[in-house]
Amino acid sequence: MQNPIDALIAEKGILLADGATGTNLFAMGLQSGDAPELWNEQAPEKIEALHQGFVDAGADIILTNSFGGTRHRLKLHHAQDRVFELNKKAAEIACAVAAKAGRRVIVAGSVGPTGELLVPLGAMTYEDAVAAFAEQMEGLKAGGAEVAWIETMSAPDEIRAAAEAAIKVGMPYTYTGSFDTAGRTMMGLAPKDIHGVVDGLADAPVAVGANCGVGAPDILAALLDMSEAKPEATIVVKGNCGIPEFRGTEVHYSGTPELMSEYVRLAVDGGAKIVGGCCGTSFEHLAAMRVALDGHKQPAERPGIAEIEARVGPMRNKSAAQSGAASAPAGRRTRRTRG
Repeated sequence: MQNPIDALIAEKGILLADGATGTNLFAMGLQSGDAPELWNEQAPEKIEALHQGFVDAGADIILTNSFGGTRHRLKLHHAQDRVFELNKKAAEIACAVAAKAGRRVIVAGSVGPTGELLVPLGAMTYEDAVAAFAEQMEGLKAGGAEVAWIETMSAPDEIRAAAEAAIKVGMPYTYTGSFDTAGRTMMGLAPKDIHGVVDGLADAPVAVGANCGVGAPDILAALLDMSEAKPEATIVVKGNCGIPEFRGTEVHYSGTPELMSEYVRLAVDGGAKIVGGCCGTSFEHLAAMRVALDGHKQPAERPGIAEIEARVGPMRNKSAAQSGAASAPAGRRTRRTRG
């Protein structure tokens, strides 16, 4: 399997991934509770505008509009029989935007959790999870996606099932966890343990890391744990744009372009090779992150928690090392739409 990520890192050093999908689609008119994936057919011009905005802002990697593209998530919208076509269309739209960028832009197929609990906590077997992820990835691959981007995961078993599906389909893959519960994922995975989740599978990931979570300081703390555990790994951080705040019925994120720029510099210094934004990250934020990255290609001294908090604000949770929480069993909880 070809690995486009390593090739582009060799050329550019550090890569900028895109920003939020859900937040920006809500701004374009998506209603709460609607499936973003249905817009691949119903409003393809808006999905194209989403990708184009991030490419114009300087993204090196754009993620397809397919986060909830498994049969389990689409079943909530009576579209479980349209997995292949909706994912294929998602990849085709992103690839069309990337093709006219005038530079190399990688299209990664977004693969989120199924929202189901794996046995013994729930009814979904490991084999069923592999089959569901493979079905989704077949559509993404047919549409031109170059990498399976497994993201916002909580349960090690579900990460492993998605990775096995990518190998089965013949796609290189990355995976990220959301370390939002006392510095760990909701199902107990610590950042330092992210590297070993797929040990023994036929193909290793091309990158691992963290996304979403509870803001820049916390995801940067997770980064330090991940990079210390395996300094040679290609690590992704794709943090939320500040902290969500309710204003009436709407959610706004507190992060400014200046905060996200500082987050980029700290991420590079902490060992990340791919940096992007998750929930709340707009085109404006990403453009500022591009400028920060271009001006900060040589990592400075590795930061500590105190420096991170001084520069981007206090952590919301203790880190995994500080919390000492025991690992929870590998299951799943339902998560929101990415970004």
